[in-house]
Amino acid sequence: MGEDRQATFGTDGELQTETPPEATGENDFGEEKGGDETDGGYSRYVVSSLLQKAVRRSDEEVAAWAAWELARSGFGWNLWDRLNLYVVEDLRAGQDVALHIRRYEELAEEWEMDSWRGRLCGIQAALAAARATSSREASNADEYFRKVAERRADAYERGEEPTHDFPVGDLTIDGEFDAIFDGHTGEGKRRGRGTEFFKTRGARVGPEGEGELSARWQRLAMVLDETDYTEEQIRHALEAVPADAKWDEPSEDEL
Repeated sequence: MGEDRQATFGTDGELQTETPPEATGENDFGEEKGGDETDGGYSRYVVSSLLQKAVRRSDEEVAAWAAWELARSGFGWNLWDRLNLYVVEDLRAGQDVALHIRRYEELAEEWEMDSWRGRLCGIQAALAAARATSSREASNADEYFRKVAERRADAYERGEEPTHDFPVGDLTIDGEFDAIFDGHTGEGKRRGRGTEFFKTRGARVGPEGEGELSARWQRLAMVLDETDYTEEQIRHALEAVPADAKWDEPSEDEL
């Protein structure tokens, strides 16, 4: 819901909002529209929920209709607010569809959301969302981490080990994630872990590793650096992080 839309609850317990002028008037049957009613005679809340489930289930036709219904009924602000939420709630991360939807929204605002061109933008955005890979990974991660945090805190209060913990444990130096304790952290600074530690451990990428050109630049930069890197250090710095051992690193004495 946009921040400029005031919400109250009606006598039937359903959420009501201040209806914008463009959403008033008659419906398709020549009747005066009620608050939050679409031109087709539906509740905009129901159509909005339908849009989200259609995107989640990759039902392109239903998603396109729901977007069209909201746009033509003067609820374009609601349509775009929902579509932008779906990008982070219902789609797999890393897809370009987020940029496409944002661009369609900009065009719809430029052309007026309930105009012919504005409706086309809404349909295109809904189709793009429905065709993208659906996933509730962000929502699932948020709920899982939140519940683990509660269990972890409860165990702490009882002086017990938690039955479930975060995937990083306690994050201690010399532990599994030792590579993070470089000069960017207080612990790393106290250990004297400067550029050499960062270059040979903290800057590694994987599992694909650096591209040929980037690897060449990195090698030459290390060769020309004032630090006298050994060939073993350079080799390790350029080596891709293995997918099955993302945090394995040799000790400071071994490299």
